[in-house]
Amino acid sequence: MPRSHRRRPHEGAGDSFERMLAGWKRSETRRGSQWTVQPVSAQQAMKTYVCPGCGGYVVPGTAHLVIWRADGVLGDAADLAGRRHWHSHCWKVY
Repeated sequence: MPRSHRRRPHEGAGDSFERMLAGWKRSETRRGSQWTVQPVSAQQAMKTYVCPGCGGYVVPGTAHLVIWRADGVLGDAADLAGRRHWHSHCWKVY
């Protein structure tokens, strides 16, 4: 049987734009250090984490930020290993 060459809409294509926006990383300077900040949407948040800003839980289904050093002296691998999940409002006041 010949294959169809028509494009079919992808399932879940409507949320792909939201996923793209949620995955944008940015750099910020806080307290004299460079940090990489990556937003995590509520749909992407699947685990529970402890926010280093308030000590409370970042529960599944909660939009939040993943933060790691961008200027660490031990290299990128060590910086990524040290990443932490923050409530968005806790990072704003840090």
